[in-house]
Amino acid sequence: MSTDNTAHGAHTAHVAHHFKTAEQQYSSGKEGIWLFMLTEILMFGAIFVGYALYHNEYPAMFAEGAKSLDWKMGFVNTLVLIFSSFTMAISISFIQKNEQKKAVLALATTVLCGAIFMVIKYFEYQHKFHLGLFPGKFLDVAKVGAEHANLGLYFGFYYVMTGLHGIHVLLGMGLITWCLIRTMRGDFHSQYWIVVEGVGLFWHIVDLIWIFLFPLLYLVG
Repeated sequence: MSTDNTAHGAHTAHVAHHFKTAEQQYSSGKEGIWLFMLTEILMFGAIFVGYALYHNEYPAMFAEGAKSLDWKMGFVNTLVLIFSSFTMAISISFIQKNEQKKAVLALATTVLCGAIFMVIKYFEYQHKFHLGLFPGKFLDVAKVGAEHANLGLYFGFYYVMTGLHGIHVLLGMGLITWCLIRTMRGDFHSQYWIVVEGVGLFWHIVDLIWIFLFPLLYLVG
């Protein structure tokens, strides 16, 4: 942790009134974002547990569902998010070096990666809807020619897990855009970047969750 970000002297303008020092504010902010991330992990963790239980009960059905997915599109999305984590990380590094123009470019690239991810996901959803692959009781087994009568269960997990993740991607894109605008205004620099770092942590967790989702949903068969 750089001493600039926790400066005790000249840069007190960024210290909120309820904190004694910049160091205390920085530590509290980091603890707060990690506590929030813990709630996110618990939420997705509960879904993962449910997935594991039902997959153990109906492995053949889950394998059939996975065959309906395009693993290549999922793999491209995985690469896109991994690259976006890199651009998010270097944007913070650029801000710490007072290289705002490079930071803005890195943040804009991260938002673009998020948009590419969502566009690919849109085409995936559109294709599934066209085939009639809906969650739960909305899936017509006879129409889609499913081998397992409970195939809708797999797609229930698919839509819940990818949909919830997609909402987080959209939220992350909004937060990063907000950071981008503030970076352009000069709000973040070598003495103050904790906000961008917090948003970056959120984005990295979102990316990490997808890395688990991809093999669980696309490669399970």
